[in-house]
Amino acid sequence: MNGPNLLGPPPVTLPVDPAEAELAAGESAESVARRHPTSSLVWAELAEAALDRGDDVSGYAFARVGYHRGLDQLRRNGWKGAGPVPWSHEPNRGFLRALSALGQAAALFEEEEEVARVRAFLLDADRDIPAELLP
Repeated sequence: MNGPNLLGPPPVTLPVDPAEAELAAGESAESVARRHPTSSLVWAELAEAALDRGDDVSGYAFARVGYHRGLDQLRRNGWKGAGPVPWSHEPNRGFLRALSALGQAAALFEEEEEVARVRAFLLDADRDIPAELLP
């Protein structure tokens, strides 16, 4: 008989995002978003681009969409609201980048509670998350 998992829930590994190949082929994030609106990766790309050009409102909105689309994917793949979402698994990166962009936009809005929540979520997802993703 197996005992309880003392290490917590197993890591979630999302399936390959179909938008990834299209973005890598040079298609615009806007056109890919129209074909793959459930892709966290494409919304992360849009959020990061908006933040890079100083459009914090659009960046926040795009990041929020990517975050919620990612939560849907995580839940469909066994995530129960907590536990590892490793950065080392490439298909997880779209969600983690969207979450990071949300934290960065929230920081621009001086929404400190959201920044702290996003930071904690990223560190819960992966203790070795790249430092540049932490808001």
